[in-house]
Parts: sequence; C-alpha cells; structure tokens
Amino acid sequence: MDSTTAPPPSLTRYAWLSIAAALATILLKGTAWWLTGSVGLLSDAIESFVNLAGALMALWMLTVAALPADDDHAHGHGKAEYFSSAFEGFLILLAAFSIGYTAIDRLMNPRPLEAVGAGLLVSVVASVINFATARILLRVGQARNSITLEADAHHLMTDVWTSAGVIAGVGLVWWTGWLWLDPAIALLVAANIVWTGWHLMRRSAAGLMDISLPLEKLDQIEALLVGYREQGLDFHALRTRQAGSRVFVTLHVLVPGQWTVQQGHDWAERIEADIRQMLPHAHVTTHLEPLEDPVSMIDQELDRPLH
Repeated sequence: MDSTTAPPPSLTRYAWLSIAAALATILLKGTAWWLTGSVGLLSDAIESFVNLAGALMALWMLTVAALPADDDHAHGHGKAEYFSSAFEGFLILLAAFSIGYTAIDRLMNPRPLEAVGAGLLVSVVASVINFATARILLRVGQARNSITLEADAHHLMTDVWTSAGVIAGVGLVWWTGWLWLDPAIALLVAANIVWTGWHLMRRSAAGLMDISLPLEKLDQIEALLVGYREQGLDFHALRTRQAGSRVFVTLHVLVPGQWTVQQGHDWAERIEADIRQMLPHAHVTTHLEPLEDPVSMIDQELDRPLH
C-alpha cells in the first residue's frame, strides 16, 4: 500500500524574487565597476550575471517540478530541481574562469582606481539586497526541502561574503595604493566561487543518483519504528530517496501471521501517517509480510534472489 500528502504549493514566486534581486545587483555592481575601474568589483558584477542566469533556470525548473504526476512521470517531476542547481554550479565555474582571466590580465597591466568611495557605497547597497534575498530563500528552501532555493540562497550568501571581501580589499587598495591587491582579490573571489560551484554540482549529482535521506532523518525514522517493534511488529528493507521537495520512503512491515488483512492494513496506515508527519511531502509505500514466514526474510535486498 502507499500513501502521500498533497503536493507542495508552487515556489516560483521565490524564483521571481531572486530574478529581481539579480537584476538590481547587476545594475548596482556594474555601476560600481564603471565608477572605479576595479577588476575586483568587476568580478563581483560578473557573479551577479551568474545569479540572474541561475534564477531564470530556477524559475523554469521549479515550474516543471510543480507539475503533477502523469502517465509518463508517475513519481512526479521533482527531480527537475537538480538540473537547476547543477546548471547554476556550472555557471559559477564558468564565471570563476572568466574572473580569473580578467584578474591575471590586470596583474600584468595594473591601473589606478577612480571614484572609489562612490563605487563602494553602491556595492554595499547591492550586497544588502543579496543578503536579504538569500535569507528569505534559505528559510523557505529548508522549510520546503527545495534544493533549487537552497542552492540559490547559498550562492547569494557566498556572493555577499565575496562582496564584503572585495569591498574591504578595494578600500585597502584605495588607502595604500597597492594596485596589485585589486586583481589578487579577484583571484581569491574566483577560487571561492569554484568551491561553491563544485559543491552544488556534487549535491545535484547525488540527488539524480537517488542518494538516501541524510543520516539524521534516517535515525528519526528508526526511532519511530522502535516504538512499533515494542508492540510486536518488525521492519526491514527501509529505502529512502528525495526528488526535489518530495521524499519517497518504502519499507516492509512484518506483522503476526494470524492477524486479519484489516488489522495489518490499519497498523500500516498508522505507520505511514507517522512517517508523513515526520517528513512533510513524503510518499510512503509499505509492504505487509507475516513475521513467522521464512520467505519474509529473503526479500530485504534490492534484488530478490531467484529460486
């Protein structure tokens, strides 16, 4: 038997928020670079273009993920979210190489900065916008198990810390006159966002490969099942995976063989309801087996042995 909760409401309005923030910061950071000529601030502006492309991809994939299950996609479209985070990770890596190339060129051909005070002020405003947007996306992404929103939030928060470093570094260049420090900061920005991009791509690959739920959530399920074991039931073949915001849980429920079908069904429904309460938007599938039958113990692995 299987059970599921109602599909989660659409998250696309948060993607629109990310798009608006990206457009605003592109304008502001581009202005900061234009005022100062700083390659460090240019690297910051380039990353905002990545934010925009990632937000547009997130909007598309969240729209696809929200589609209901159909004949061709019986488990829904939730895995579309992993394409979004993988794409954003790829864009981050691309931006990092672009920033690195520009920084090396500036190291070889240094030039003084201009209107630094005004440029830094504009960049600070852009960072405040990114910080507020990142906090909203991270809160909603964690509450709704959306890897797309979480990826976007982590990227924006990385952008905030990157911007803080760039702002401090450009201010130091302005104060000391060390022109080499500007492209050096840009290279550090590139290295930092390479790490972020790699992390996003690795997490997306794990989702597409049906990795199990995190250990802490598996421990929560096991703790729940302990209470039922104390009442004479047993369990095995627990398997979990996550597709975007949807969680899939399957397990075999072993009950006394003398029970009626109705008794077994009632207990299975109770177990499924408890798991769904613990894991919002979970699709739970249980399989009833008699405790006393040895055959019940040979189907614990993914591939059942042939006889």
